[in-house]
Amino acid sequence: MSRHVAIVTDSTAYLPPAALRRHHINAVPLTVVLGDQALEEGTEISARSLAEALRQRHAVTTSRPSPAMFAEAYRAAAEAGADGVISLHLSAEFSGTYDAAVLAAREAPVPVRVVDTGVVAMALGFCALAAAEAAEAGGSLDEAVAAAEKRAEGTSTYFYVDTLDYLRRGGRIGAAQALLGSALAVKPLLELTDGRIGMLEKVRTATRAIGRLEEIVVERAGEARVDIAVHHLAAPERAAQLSQRLRDRVPGLGEMHVSEVGAVIGAHTGPGLLGAVVSLR
Repeated sequence: MSRHVAIVTDSTAYLPPAALRRHHINAVPLTVVLGDQALEEGTEISARSLAEALRQRHAVTTSRPSPAMFAEAYRAAAEAGADGVISLHLSAEFSGTYDAAVLAAREAPVPVRVVDTGVVAMALGFCALAAAEAAEAGGSLDEAVAAAEKRAEGTSTYFYVDTLDYLRRGGRIGAAQALLGSALAVKPLLELTDGRIGMLEKVRTATRAIGRLEEIVVERAGEARVDIAVHHLAAPERAAQLSQRLRDRVPGLGEMHVSEVGAVIGAHTGPGLLGAVVSLR
């Protein structure tokens, strides 16, 4: 990694630990509040524990990192020799994480560029990797930011959930849409657009919805050179099957990442989530 540009992101990027280490990316954790416990994502609460809590209908909320946590990350980067930091975060429509990073950046010992990527999960992860690779190639702060923003623009995120109820509870989708889905007994396919979650299609069964998710990803990838991430929550078989079919069907596939989402995203989607991120190289 370039000694001059450091990369900070947050735990909702769901980057593999090996990638974080290889590129020296610092992922600041968000918090999951379960009952009276505030637990850091990635270290203090697992996706499995979160899924079980949701099944038992325990109250689960999420919280942004404090500005002090970002201040510490920026200070550590400066002490390690960086003379600039890029701080890349999930959509500001979902969380106050971006705002906390902006507050901390004002007092940082080196220039910090805070970017609302408008995305989440490995869509955010791909942005962080693009910035890190640009920095490692000797790129400036502006060039690394541009690489991340270009990656965000070329990335699409689609996902299936068994129910819209968790998204409704968390205020991530309108009550009317959630009630319509329940009344019609449809299985929703959703898309992340302009930093917000929107209904893409309504399909009658889970099997058809997952099949349609596959078709959408294949159509989006086309013949282009793409990286793909498949995410799930408590649905490893679905994820494994989808990822294998996409490996067989996407001719320009570069990297394929398969992972369970963390507790923060899982709290808003519920068990059964199956998502796919398509990112143009």
